Amino acid sequence: MNTRSKPLPLLALCVLALFAFRTATCHAAAAAEFAVTQNEVPKMPAAGVYEFKNNTVDMELSEYAGYAGVIAANHGLAANEDSIFFKKYGFKLNIALSEEESRPALTAGKLAALATTTDVLPVFGKQFKISVPLLISFSRGGDGVVVRSSIKRINELKGKVLVAAQFTESDFFIRYLVGEAGLHVAMLPKIDATPNPDAVNLIFTADAFGAGDLFLNDIKSGANKLAGCVTWDPKTTEVAQQSAGQAHILITNRNLLIVADILTLNKGFAMQNPAIVEGLVSGWMEGNRMVQQDPATQLPTIAKAFKWDMDKAKSEMAKVHLSNLPENLAFFSGAMDAAGSYSGIYQSALDAYGSEMIKNPVDSDYFLDLKALKAIEKSGVYKDQKVSIAPIRSNAGTPVEKDPLLNKDIRFYFNPNSAELDLKKTENLKYLDDIKKLLAVSPGSTVLIRGHVDNTYIDEFRKTGGEEFVKKMALAAKELSKNRAKEIKRLVVERCNADPERLDIFGCGWDEPVSKSPAESQLNRRVEIQWFMVE
Repeated sequence: MNTRSKPLPLLALCVLALFAFRTATCHAAAAAEFAVTQNEVPKMPAAGVYEFKNNTVDMELSEYAGYAGVIAANHGLAANEDSIFFKKYGFKLNIALSEEESRPALTAGKLAALATTTDVLPVFGKQFKISVPLLISFSRGGDGVVVRSSIKRINELKGKVLVAAQFTESDFFIRYLVGEAGLHVAMLPKIDATPNPDAVNLIFTADAFGAGDLFLNDIKSGANKLAGCVTWDPKTTEVAQQSAGQAHILITNRNLLIVADILTLNKGFAMQNPAIVEGLVSGWMEGNRMVQQDPATQLPTIAKAFKWDMDKAKSEMAKVHLSNLPENLAFFSGAMDAAGSYSGIYQSALDAYGSEMIKNPVDSDYFLDLKALKAIEKSGVYKDQKVSIAPIRSNAGTPVEKDPLLNKDIRFYFNPNSAELDLKKTENLKYLDDIKKLLAVSPGSTVLIRGHVDNTYIDEFRKTGGEEFVKKMALAAKELSKNRAKEIKRLVVERCNADPERLDIFGCGWDEPVSKSPAESQLNRRVEIQWFMVE
């Protein structure tokens, strides 16, 4: 399967259970176990070529609404002659649902196709013998971080311990957020290990649902060893609801489009069967369009495949965005301004895991095979489609100075008493790009740019003119700090083509120094970035 795994019932332990609550108890207990922390990427088996037999392609998926399009196009899970794949492209598609780890099976040639998330590609590198021809969907709220109620932002996780599932999108999700907060991750070998006080500490379970169970158990037992968990819905909601007010969902990826589901194909099979690759891509895209244009007609098929009732099917479909052709083209070309691009997510994963974990990274283009997409574009069949990803808005906007998701401490280089930014310094250009990336990966977010000045001369001002002079200079400091924030906003708008409505400014003056030492006065001549998500 892909990385969206959930714990499976242990029938041997629960077969004698006579009531549903006994089964649920066995399930939670079995899931609540820590996994061995791996300091190296797991090895893949030797590459093999999937054998195309009985005119049927074998694909494996997990129980996830983002894959609704292929189920609609196939009229269910089983191979059949009524599917779009057979009627239009001449082959049958057999879809199996599994929560097992199936990337090795895909590499070994035991499967033709598998859906996974973009962030896993740089982790496994060249040993993952696959090709990527299609963006399937974006997760829009399924993945989330649940923390103790006292924690209000990512920065406050410093020195604390969270539980996640290693090498899944839950692992990547928290690593990405921690990196954007200017912090780093430390992996603990066991739960009783001493946490690194300067890092966000991770401990792991075999799957993300188990991470939620462990955090909930920690809350209920009073052990207080875990500050939170990273998992996905419905486990995020379940943990928050069952915590008796002791935990809350800090953030989901509802408007943070860095979890992108992609189609991966056994590389040897894809190279030998380009016509089938084009049929898979075309059929899945047609299925996405069917679901988008007429969800009421397609929901029964989707609900039946996943064994959901209609209410759950509607709820789960609200957490995904099924991608169309122009979104695919923009995603892979890097031209998509409203969401994370393929190369952007790929690089973010490289940065998140670091060179110690990913020792020999490969270029993102290594996996791509976009010939099918280009052929579809040339055909003009989807010429009327447009990029339709948009922010999911809450009823109320996010007010300035409300608690942000994170603080990103960016120190642009300003000279004393100046609001002009030195664009010859590469650090300044990088920081501008950092702000652009925050806005790009989250179309529903806003950035507050908070300007600061140093407080080195306050005592001299007091000696020179007393308290009235200090007040006068404090007003000047406010104006200078505001002008520094304005300058950053102007540059982000002009150089990064950002929407000015998504950039707020605030002048803090000298009220919030990070250092009181005159020797470090330059540290106070800074601009601090706060990132607000629409949830």
